[in-house]
Amino acid sequence: MTTQQLFLGIDCGTQGTKAIILDAASGEVLGQGAAAHTLISGANGRREQDTQQWLDAFALATRRALLAANVDGQAILGIGVSGQQHGLVLLDDQGQVLRPAKLWCDTETTAENDRLLKHLGGENGSLERLGVVIAPGYTVSKLLWTKEQHPAVFARIARVLLPHDYLNFWLTGRSCSEYGDASGTGYFNVRSRQWDLQLLRDIDASGRLQAALPELIDAHQAVGTLLPAIAEHLGLNPQALVSSGGGDNMMGAIGTGNIHPGAITMSLGSSGTVYAYAEAPKVSADASVATFCSSSGGWLPLICTMNLTNATGVIRELFDLDLEQFNALVAQAPIGAEGVSMLPFLNGERVPALPHASGSLHGLTMSNLNRANLCRAVVEGTTFGLRYGLDLLRQNGLQSRSICLIGGGSKSAVWRQIVADIMNTPVICTEQSEAAALGAAIQAAWCKSWSNGHEDTLADLCQRCVKLDLNSGTLPDAARVAAFQQAYERYRQHVATL
Repeated sequence: MTTQQLFLGIDCGTQGTKAIILDAASGEVLGQGAAAHTLISGANGRREQDTQQWLDAFALATRRALLAANVDGQAILGIGVSGQQHGLVLLDDQGQVLRPAKLWCDTETTAENDRLLKHLGGENGSLERLGVVIAPGYTVSKLLWTKEQHPAVFARIARVLLPHDYLNFWLTGRSCSEYGDASGTGYFNVRSRQWDLQLLRDIDASGRLQAALPELIDAHQAVGTLLPAIAEHLGLNPQALVSSGGGDNMMGAIGTGNIHPGAITMSLGSSGTVYAYAEAPKVSADASVATFCSSSGGWLPLICTMNLTNATGVIRELFDLDLEQFNALVAQAPIGAEGVSMLPFLNGERVPALPHASGSLHGLTMSNLNRANLCRAVVEGTTFGLRYGLDLLRQNGLQSRSICLIGGGSKSAVWRQIVADIMNTPVICTEQSEAAALGAAIQAAWCKSWSNGHEDTLADLCQRCVKLDLNSGTLPDAARVAAFQQAYERYRQHVATL
């Protein structure tokens, strides 16, 4: 019998923190735990979080996972942290947090982002210089906003960190960042994998921001070991290695085995994401495609739609349906929902790029206006947005042999079939739905392996630890593919009128 090799994977998201205990020797997930966060919402699209909640949730989720796995925290060999991308955490010279973290979904800095984009020479200038087009959710506009709205806070900045960098700093006392998560800051060049120091000097000539940047490290490098007091507080082995970690999409890629060309991961969460692995930074000319670095040594071209299960959830609440009833109604309506189309842009939309759009219904008649067609139309409408994004990735030369589905929506067999037919690609889910936490644990095992002289490659670990749920495999059907193509073209026509 092989000895266990236990790793802790943490995913600190918007709604809560998830923890899993992975045995990297057998590839089994032994236990899981979770703890919730709350959002600070304000006028003008303010979305912030109190970072102390992350620390409390980290400890609670870890305790629950250790308990569920029935393992001693002293046996944990390494820890990997996945975090929500783009968030801004500011620390003073004592390591204290200066104000609540501004999150990826915060749109209060739209005006600042517009000014920065103009400064960079518009979308084309931003693409040329950074390899990405900065968006309001990115970190860079949050820095300019802080300088203008909170000058006293700005004057005390000693460290500028992303959420996962901050958790690593809390664990180890070391301030580091890795290329994947750094790609979403807006002051990082994804081609050269370097900070854009001049852009930070343009925001603040004193050099304060430049001095506050974390050190960049490779994905396979460890940040360090746990601080003794933190190890004691969490009940973990003080020698446990903390890996570089990464953003939730980068960790989700590892957790779905998306580390070679040809694989596509699609997440059906509150927002929708589609991403693929690339060996070179071939930056798309389309501003909607973010060519981020991966946390496995390559690149991860990615598109993100703002409306997915948040839109289906609103329709479910409207009709007071549980998930089972909702899925039954979706299945009852024909493809194309008898002519009912929904543009589900309830939050504005990033892909297609319609930030100021709102949701709309089209094609309603006396005979087709019913619950089943409306339920069907919202699922088709949100999935068409992902198809639009996948087409952009395909136009940039990415192959899609199969799609690995994760996120809440992937649990619905009806929705899996719709995805397979709309994308005309086979679909499968992983056994472990917490792909980001699993990816973080796998990356921790990879870092540990590097420090031991490479007994396992990342591919070895993914092969052993990422298990596909064969019962979820779904193939496209030629007749349905053709019917969906017509409905998709109708959707594109409606979008074009916006």
